[in-house]
This record gives sequence, structure tokens and C-alpha cells, in this order.
Amino acid sequence: MQCIKDISQEVWQDCITLFLQTGVCSDAAIITNAPPWLLASYPAGKLHQLTQEEIQILLAKDDREKLFLQGITLMGTKCLVIRDNLYTEGNNCMDLRTKGQSWGSQAVTVVQIETVYLVVMGQKGTEGGPLNLKAFEMAGYIKEAIEQHMAPI
Repeated sequence: MQCIKDISQEVWQDCITLFLQTGVCSDAAIITNAPPWLLASYPAGKLHQLTQEEIQILLAKDDREKLFLQGITLMGTKCLVIRDNLYTEGNNCMDLRTKGQSWGSQAVTVVQIETVYLVVMGQKGTEGGPLNLKAFEMAGYIKEAIEQHMAPI
């Protein structure tokens, strides 16, 4: 049986490309909590700037409540934690909002899919609800892609 790390970067990039065609999202990335950390991202976006340290803090299972107090930094941008159900069975989603940027704040959603995570940033003016719907729709597509590539040959 294959490992998720064996899935080619082209498959991950195809998922990102498909998601960006929805018009709701301005940026997307697929990350994991182990090296190589960033599996794929939109080259013209900002999420390709996610650092290993930012990913580790975002995905850490311990001390999640301090994220609400301190916020979190992604791509060097401070974000407020709106809702954190990333490790809640059946939800597996986290909502953030960038703050203090000259281009305005943007909604960010993180969805857990197996052992990878989809991080999406909404277009300027897109609210968290519509972004969540698209993120969960895309998560289903990614889950199918994982299952197809990990099926026994």
C-alpha cells in the first residue's frame, strides 16, 4: 500500500488548480504535519510562503486554546482565530481571518483530509461561510484523489 507522501506533486497541484477555478478563493495550499510540510501551493499566491514553524504551530494538537489568545501567523501575516474545530471529529475545520494588512482582511479556512490539510484564502470580500462550503467540496475531491492513488494495485 502506498503512503500519502508517494502521491505526486502533480496530483496535489491539480487539486489546487481545480479549486482556484471556483472564483471564491484567491490562494490555496496543501500541507502536512511532517516533512515536506508544504505539498503544493498556488505559485502566484502567498501561501507558498508558509514556513515549517508556522505549519507546526497551526497543526499542533496541544495548547490550541492559546491560538485564540495570541492569534497565529501564516505567511508572515497575523491572523485571528475565529473558530477552531480542526481536531473535532466530523468537522475538522478551522476558520481564520487575516488582519492589519493594506489589502484588507481575508477569510482563511483550514480543512483536515486524512493526514493532509487544505488551506484556502478567500477572494477579497468573500466571507467565511461560502469559503467553507467550497473548502469542504474540494476536500471531498482531494479525499477521492487520495483514495484512488492509495488503492492497492
